[in-house]
Amino acid sequence: MNVHIKGLTSLPAAIFALLFSSLAAAAAQEEAPPYPPELAAQGEARFAAACGFCHGRDAAGGSRGHDLVRSELVADDDNGDLIAEVVRNGRPNTEMVAFSTSVVSADDLEAIVAFIHNQRHLFATLEGGRRSVLPEDVAIGDADAGEQYFDDHCTACHAANRDLAGIGSRMQGLQLMMRMLNPRADRRGPSPSAAMVTVTEANGQRISGALEYQDEFTIALTLPNGRYRSWQTTDVDVSIEDPLQAHVDQLDRYTDADMHNVLAYLLTLQ
Repeated sequence: MNVHIKGLTSLPAAIFALLFSSLAAAAAQEEAPPYPPELAAQGEARFAAACGFCHGRDAAGGSRGHDLVRSELVADDDNGDLIAEVVRNGRPNTEMVAFSTSVVSADDLEAIVAFIHNQRHLFATLEGGRRSVLPEDVAIGDADAGEQYFDDHCTACHAANRDLAGIGSRMQGLQLMMRMLNPRADRRGPSPSAAMVTVTEANGQRISGALEYQDEFTIALTLPNGRYRSWQTTDVDVSIEDPLQAHVDQLDRYTDADMHNVLAYLLTLQ
């Protein structure tokens, strides 16, 4: 049996099969992430602890740091040469500080580089390269059901005709959903609603300030003089007083339908 391909002469089926399998293997290789997944997984935890509070845990940008998955520097990086220079030396006149080997070891840095490049590959392979969410993608709830949920669970702190008046005209889509689920993300520095954190170091020294960032790996605060400090959570004891804790507690109660219903109701507050 012969197999015919436009632009090629007839090939025996066995040769065609070999050619096809080689092309398929090459395509699969192109689609594979550039670094071993296990190394990138190690880098994910190290990145979250050292870099996530600025650049976002997915490396796609945070409230303080740049989007690294679409960074030209990362695109030009060769096995960590450019990334390592920035990590070790920082960036003058920016918030990018230098990280010594005592904070980010050589092994940590290798894993972080793998994570960043694999994240860049992941976002590049998303269908259409789309990372945004349109307002209509999340505005799919029942406003009446959302109003009932709001009346039952939210009116101890909020009022539709007071602090939330006009919220539906100021925010839309994912922005409003994120504010509803995690208002902490929009809160920076000292303010009446700021969470206050006290960190107790191993030597007993206590340091207090406005909460800047918190996850399972890192706690960060801003001192009254504006200085930024961060610690690994395994190295310190942490006490937080947060007037927005009710939003965190709410996450245990929300169903997917509840979230979209409340969002639909908030959009009616014009």
